[in-house]
Amino acid sequence: MPREWRLRIQDIIDSVEKIERHTASMNYAEFAGDEKTLDAVERNLITIGEAAGHIPEGVREENPDVPWSSMRGMRNVAAHRYFGMDTETVWDTVKQNLPPLVPKLRSILESGG
Repeated sequence: MPREWRLRIQDIIDSVEKIERHTASMNYAEFAGDEKTLDAVERNLITIGEAAGHIPEGVREENPDVPWSSMRGMRNVAAHRYFGMDTETVWDTVKQNLPPLVPKLRSILESGG
């Protein structure tokens, strides 16, 4: 049985919150030098992108302010660039792009789609 799309939105929220917890007390230099945190963040970016890829087209179309395509694209980079992602791009994503996602996604869950 396919996983219900609302659970996938919750997976995205959970992964964003994990990333925020992992990086909350860090500056860029600490982040770039912490292999475990980099690995954890990349893993959660993969989860975010994978979940975003399973959101129904209608839900994506009704919520164009959510960067569905960018989330999937970041997943592809994280999953297929086994020699590493650009750390500055990951840091910018973590600090600038992820925080606004949670309220948007919670709004989708509250509205039912």
